[in-house]
Amino acid sequence: MTPSQSRLGSLDALRGLAALGVVLFHYLPYYDTLFGHSLTLPQLLTDALSFGRYGVHLFFILSGFVIFMTLERTRNAAWFGMARGVRLLPALWAGIALTFISVHFLGPESRAVSLDTALLNTTLLHEYLGAEHVDGAYWSLVIEATFYAWMALLFYTLRDWQKLRLAFWVWMLISYAGVTGWQRIPDSLEFLVKDLMFVKYAPLFMGGMLIYRIYRYGRPPVADAALLVMAVSHGLLAYNAPYNLFVLGCFAVFSLAVAGWLNWLANPPLLWLGSLSYSLYLVHQNIGYGVITWAYNIGLPGWIGVALALGVALALASLIHYNIEQPALRRFRAWRKRAETHQTVGAPAKIFD
Repeated sequence: MTPSQSRLGSLDALRGLAALGVVLFHYLPYYDTLFGHSLTLPQLLTDALSFGRYGVHLFFILSGFVIFMTLERTRNAAWFGMARGVRLLPALWAGIALTFISVHFLGPESRAVSLDTALLNTTLLHEYLGAEHVDGAYWSLVIEATFYAWMALLFYTLRDWQKLRLAFWVWMLISYAGVTGWQRIPDSLEFLVKDLMFVKYAPLFMGGMLIYRIYRYGRPPVADAALLVMAVSHGLLAYNAPYNLFVLGCFAVFSLAVAGWLNWLANPPLLWLGSLSYSLYLVHQNIGYGVITWAYNIGLPGWIGVALALGVALALASLIHYNIEQPALRRFRAWRKRAETHQTVGAPAKIFD
C-alpha cells in the first residue's frame, strides 16, 4: 500500500471507528436510557461511550471530503446523482427491509412503523413529509441526501471555485445565525434554514470539502483558510460542552489522517470495519435493541445480549456489503465505463484547478 493509499485508507478506518462508536453508544448508554440495562457500567466508561453519538459528525466531515473529490471527477449532475443513488439506496433498501421485519418480530414495539412509512423511507424524503424513521439512525441519511442535492446544484451550476466559495460563505453565515438565534428566524424561513440547509451540520461538510482542497491543491488562499476556521469554530456554538470539544477533536483527528500522520490505522481489521461502516450503520440500532431485549427476556445477562446484538449487526452488515452494496457498485461502474466509452464528449473534466 502506497503512502497515498495508506492516507486514504486511514480515512476508511476512521469511518469504521466512528460507526463502532455510534453502535456502542446505542447499545449501552442509550439503550439503558430508553429501556434499562441490568448491567452496570463504570460512570467514566458510560461518559466516554456517550461521545459515540457524535461519530456521525465525523461521517459528515468525511462526506464533505469524499464528495468534493467525486464531484471533480464526474461529468455532470446526472452521473453524480446516479453514482450517489447506487452508493446509498440498494444497501438502504436492504437495511429497511431487515429492520422492518426484525422490529415486527423482536420489537421494540415502540419502534415499529407501518408498511407505508417503511416504503416512504426508501425515498429518503420521509422526514420532510412528516413520516417516522424505520430506524432512528436514518436521520443522518436524510441530511446526506439533501447535501448531495445541494452540491449537485451548486457545483454544476456555478462551475467556478470563487463563486462556489462565495456560496459557502453565505451558507456559513446562515449556519452561524441559525445556531445562535432561532427566535430571530421568521417562521416562513425556519424550514429552509433548519431542515433544508441543516445549519447545525452544514459546516461539517464544508470543513471536509475545504480540507480536501488543501489535500488536493496545497496551501489554501486566505479566503479558504478563513472559511475553514469558521467551519471548525462553528461546532463550539452548535453543540453543548463537552461535546463541542469532541467535534473539534474530530476535525483535528481527520486533519491528522489526511496529513498522513495516522497511516498506521490502515490495517486489515480497521479497513474491514471501515468497509462495513455504512451497512453497519443501517442495521445496527433497532435490530440491536430487539436482540438485546430478546436476550433479557430469555434470561441472559446484559453483556451477552450486547455481544449478540453486535455480532448480529456485523453479520447483517457483511451480508449487505458483500452481496448487495459491492455488486451494485461494480455493476454501475462497469455500465458507466461502457457508456462513457461510447460518448464523444471526452473524459470527465476536472472543473476546479
